[in-house]
Amino acid sequence: MHPHGEDPASHALRPASKFKKDYYGGALLVVVGLAAVYAGVGYRVGELAHMGPGFFPVALGGLLALTGLLIALSARGEEPASEEAVSHGHPGGMPDMRGCICIILGILAFLLFGEYGGLLPATFAIVFISALGDRDNSLTEVTLLSLAMCFIAVVVFWWALKLQLPLFQWGG
Repeated sequence: MHPHGEDPASHALRPASKFKKDYYGGALLVVVGLAAVYAGVGYRVGELAHMGPGFFPVALGGLLALTGLLIALSARGEEPASEEAVSHGHPGGMPDMRGCICIILGILAFLLFGEYGGLLPATFAIVFISALGDRDNSLTEVTLLSLAMCFIAVVVFWWALKLQLPLFQWGG
């Protein structure tokens, strides 16, 4: 018997820990974020009032590294409740590909609608299609989220930042 009252053989039968997935995923985000910071400082960073070409990669890389660190730290001590929690409801540990497929299709739709439809159709398409990847979202929730993100895109990118992508356009 193990000193804590557990059979050591039971550890070998346990499914892969959520801790490991979150820990390694967080570590990967930290590495990618720090690589972006390293690449960004090779350019003129500038300051908040006068941003240089390296400002955005450095800021985004720093936020990505911080997010990865928080994910890795929050994963400490978490153990999955059951085999179903590890396999996301699929027998045999098969991952649910719906989310991945919807995100990829959303990005492709954004590229297509951004080129031929404008900012609003592109934003609506990427949010709507990507949000369908979560089985818990209803069509009403997905539509409301997409409309809210369109409003935010107009305010931030078209009005505040004066992005050179028209709101609507027909053809390329």
